Amino acid sequence: MNLLPLFQWFEATPIGTVVRESLWMFPVIECVHLLALAMLGGAVLVVDLRLLGLGLRAQPIAELARKVNPWMVGSLAAIVATGIPMFLSESVKCYYSPPFWYKMGLLALAATFAFTVRRRVLADCSRPVLGRMTAAVSLALWFGVGFSGRWIAFY
Repeated sequence: MNLLPLFQWFEATPIGTVVRESLWMFPVIECVHLLALAMLGGAVLVVDLRLLGLGLRAQPIAELARKVNPWMVGSLAAIVATGIPMFLSESVKCYYSPPFWYKMGLLALAATFAFTVRRRVLADCSRPVLGRMTAAVSLALWFGVGFSGRWIAFY
């Protein structure tokens, strides 16, 4: 199935055109996107490092996860909200970019993992080995998303 016509249509949308033709809009949106990525990274790191036993040992894991969850959800929402106009402004470039496809695949896996497996493990932290494995997978997925996103600019 050839998705190129769909991606060409995305790029021709009014939002894509405005962002692409503006001198400042893409860089401003990208700055917000990267700040949200940093917030997401911080939220993930704090909890996953706690699962690995590398910090905040006095803090119960479930309580820490509950406190950090709004930051994680909010930053993920901001990432999606800023990612869409950036994507619309250069959809055809994204279509031909393997790093874009890696990022989208890893993002889908990381978000699914975070809101299913990781959430269950955080709710019942009675098995430390499972917690460590979950943290390692979580960190690998989110770092992959960030790495692939950065790679898009250089491909």
